[in-house]
Amino acid sequence: MASNPVDERGRAVPQGRIARLSRFGALAGGVAGGMLAEGARQLAAGKRPSRTDLLLTPANAMRVTKQLAQLRGAAMKLGQLVSMDAGDVLPQELTDILARLRADAQHMPPEQLQRVLAQHWGRDWRTRFARFGARPIAAASIGQVHRATTRDGRDLAIKVQYPGVRESIDSDVDNVATLLRLTGLLPDTIDLDMLLAEAKRQLHEEADYLREGEQMERFRALLDGDDRYVVPALDTEFTADHVLAMTYVEGVSIERMEDADQAVRDRLMTNLIDLVLRELFEFGWMQTDPNFANYRVQPETGRLVLLDFGAARPVTTATALGYHRMLMAGLDGDADRVREASLAAGFMSQPLVERHPETVRQMIDAVMGELGRDGPFDFADRAVVHALREQGMAVAADRAVWHLPPIETLFAQRKISGTALLAARLRARVDVKSMVAAWRDRVPG
Repeated sequence: MASNPVDERGRAVPQGRIARLSRFGALAGGVAGGMLAEGARQLAAGKRPSRTDLLLTPANAMRVTKQLAQLRGAAMKLGQLVSMDAGDVLPQELTDILARLRADAQHMPPEQLQRVLAQHWGRDWRTRFARFGARPIAAASIGQVHRATTRDGRDLAIKVQYPGVRESIDSDVDNVATLLRLTGLLPDTIDLDMLLAEAKRQLHEEADYLREGEQMERFRALLDGDDRYVVPALDTEFTADHVLAMTYVEGVSIERMEDADQAVRDRLMTNLIDLVLRELFEFGWMQTDPNFANYRVQPETGRLVLLDFGAARPVTTATALGYHRMLMAGLDGDADRVREASLAAGFMSQPLVERHPETVRQMIDAVMGELGRDGPFDFADRAVVHALREQGMAVAADRAVWHLPPIETLFAQRKISGTALLAARLRARVDVKSMVAAWRDRVPG
């Protein structure tokens, strides 16, 4: 149920391959036109722009954001991932524009919603509710959420999938990939086909609401008895392939806690980081979508409400062991062991280590220095992040060392990085060293 408050707009979701393909065609044409206009402007100013400079302009980012928001589905989901994962790479102006994909919530018009629910519940579905909120309380890339009360008094949140989303996943991903290839930004060393196949698989899983319901119940059982967290309960009566019903749980967006007392922010992020460590080293399952909207807070109790389990997936023993070895080597201050563990886990490639040994050493030393420091780590201090970014960008200029970690590691790292971004957003201080050290003797598998 990761989603954002809706505005007053209602826009029908484009359905069918031709309708969606035409939107991508218009998008590609607009981006190309924007590149020509920017090129002419820079040439007139006496500059020699690069292809990247022409592509990554605010105007083009706005074009992409607007079209993906209207398409929704896999296209918007991929755009949201880029907007989160590239937060420390793209210029701030572009990051701010792309961030609108996480806040832009265009819901279905009422007549389209009526057709979707009638297909699953029958034309008289409204008679089964004492109240059904016509306007959604939230909307996201794959579906929108309505609050409803059943005849017997159950208070529910009902996520309704946009029509055609599941059927358009493969073509949407392929179309986004075509746009990506046209940019020329990716080197031939990147196995894009493997990455796209995995993206399709996960998006199909996220669009399977029956599977998501099962994962939600899995995490309810895993966290049973831990009063730091709340997971909604599945309502099987109203859940179907494209409709997910669950108990409605009160809470406010975790981002609204930015101005809370330092102790409150620290406690929230301590609990979230503890959850990530348990997912990695104890549960063997991880909810891998780090979207901030997946977390809400009950201010009166401080409990975290966990939402949206469509991206929950198993953590392989190899992935968990890889992280465990790297972290423990880091705690021990052993740079050689960190490097070897990173190579073994696929975090780094051999060409990277061979071509840029000093930069690799500096990056490892920087991370070990932070991990080895006693006391709370201040996530608001971005100095080390910026230093790592500068070193990483310098290495990234050498396309011969570009490398993708194993897929399972990529998804786990996405969750870990997203959690760190949220901790920075809340300016939290967390004793990460002690939390990691607690797992020293609990080797996964």
